[in-house]
Amino acid sequence: MGRKLDPTTYVKKGPGRKSRKQKGAETELAKFLTDGERDLLPIERAARKQKKLQEAMGQESDDDDEDDDKRKSGDEDMDEDDTVQANLDEMDKFILPGAEEIAKEGVLLVDLQTIHQRIKDNVDVLSHFATKREEGKERTEYLSLLKKDLSTYYSYNNFLIDKLLDIFPVSELIDFLEANEIQRPVTIRTNTLKTRRRDLAQALINRGVNLDPLGKWSKVGLVIFDSSVPIGATPEYLAGHYMLQGASSFLPVMALSPQEGETVLDMSSAPGGKTTYMAQLMRNTGVIVANDASADRLKSVVGNIHRLGVTNSMICNYDGRQFPKVMGGFDRVLLDAPCSGTGVISKDPAVKTSKDESDIQRLAHLQKELILAAIDSVNAESPSGGYLVYCTCSIMVEENEWVVDYALKKRNVKLVQTGLDFGKEGFTRFKERRFHPSLKLSRRFYPHSHNMDGFFVAKLKKFSNTVPTTAVEKGKVDDGPSKAGSKNKSKKQKPVPGKPAMSQKATANGKPAKSIGKKTTNPSTLKKSEKPTGQKKAKIAKMDGGTVKVDGELKKSNTVKTEGETTKELKEGSRFEKKGDKQRKSPTQSKKRMGKNKFNKLKKLLKKEEVGQ
Repeated sequence: MGRKLDPTTYVKKGPGRKSRKQKGAETELAKFLTDGERDLLPIERAARKQKKLQEAMGQESDDDDEDDDKRKSGDEDMDEDDTVQANLDEMDKFILPGAEEIAKEGVLLVDLQTIHQRIKDNVDVLSHFATKREEGKERTEYLSLLKKDLSTYYSYNNFLIDKLLDIFPVSELIDFLEANEIQRPVTIRTNTLKTRRRDLAQALINRGVNLDPLGKWSKVGLVIFDSSVPIGATPEYLAGHYMLQGASSFLPVMALSPQEGETVLDMSSAPGGKTTYMAQLMRNTGVIVANDASADRLKSVVGNIHRLGVTNSMICNYDGRQFPKVMGGFDRVLLDAPCSGTGVISKDPAVKTSKDESDIQRLAHLQKELILAAIDSVNAESPSGGYLVYCTCSIMVEENEWVVDYALKKRNVKLVQTGLDFGKEGFTRFKERRFHPSLKLSRRFYPHSHNMDGFFVAKLKKFSNTVPTTAVEKGKVDDGPSKAGSKNKSKKQKPVPGKPAMSQKATANGKPAKSIGKKTTNPSTLKKSEKPTGQKKAKIAKMDGGTVKVDGELKKSNTVKTEGETTKELKEGSRFEKKGDKQRKSPTQSKKRMGKNKFNKLKKLLKKEEVGQ
């Protein structure tokens, strides 16, 4: 059988029998030759030395000749290389295709390799435009060709390419487009309410999952490289030990940093990743209100909350714009606003062609309404909070910096540090627009820079619960108070329910009626038992702003007041007026009001009744 070899232990062995014999023979031969040289005569020794010297001199001369030949050939090679390089430079010089070539490309099949190479050359020229541009060509010509090629090669519409060129430099834009063609790595978030990241990682490794920690910035994230089992169906997943969540979704919760015992609102909570992350940071204390406008999407929130063992959350289904009317006074609010999704193109490639200018403007308007509602839901007097985090999965300036800058003007809020150590600063200037300087405190994240979905995060601190009234809002009333001599403005304003009514001067035929003063008789002072007599029907008048019944017709009368009092009330009433609340009456309706003649008749009638009694 032979002896067993232990592969873990290695024993170094010495030379064998044959090698020892060979070594001994070489030693003896060296001794023999040395002894022979000692027996040589002095003349023989000198002859040997001379021969060695001649051989050495001959080798040196040969080396010199070879060096000369090499120098000559090297010079020739350098000349050839220079000429070849010059020819290559001439060949590599990018030349803009003519109109005919572009027209042919529109008809014939497109070679994507040719377009890709042309994009590279075009970007190189634009990066070193002063030295590599073609004579007589302008930068706009290169840019127009680049836009066309990018739209063709990466399958984007022209609108989106224009927007991206406004945000990124040309070289960085290529990196962004290439990153959108690659899926982001799968990441999971450890649920610290049930387990620790170390234990979860070991359990998943035992199931054949190859994973690593997400990064130094996250203590609960793990990135999955490959797995022999489905990540969304392991026993650990079903037990609620972790949740599948993108790395960029960690950021807004980390920026908000909810504390134990606080009251927190997640205004757009579906599918529940951020809500459950806040719950584990709060250790199931305090209260989390998870709201979403879509009742169908709230089903996923309910499922994730039950699976992950969250017990401090309540779920509601309201439009976020109306939420301050439902409840308020929150310590912290998280608003992950609906957006165009230009940061998650790798997940939803349909965004490349489905978005246009109208979509961006519509979403930006919705986001402005939502951020004002979110700010109104925050309690500025909270001892530990008063913070709002606004985030989107879009990289458009119209949906990010523009919205936050609008909120800074409309509410008593200021931007503060997000607490995130990485990410690029937000824009303080974009094209012709200039934003608030503090917007550099916001953070932008890109797929080509941070290997996560495109994201925007801004953290605001509310320092007063009062809503500022700007000069624009004070003069915002379109239909001002009625004035003398104006036919259109003399028409009666429709009263707004729940708001103080605007008093007006008594008018007749579009002109202001004279103030009656002391001579005016108030019929409300008449006794109930006293009734008017005569052949005509009973006529009851009420002069204190109520209804007037004349000949069986109900009519509205204006309060008779002095000119100074009326002007004062008009000014006070204009504060509460809104655009849609004031509706002008048609000319036919305006004729129904009490005219000057009817007013005089009614006054005479009342005097006769008093005299007759």
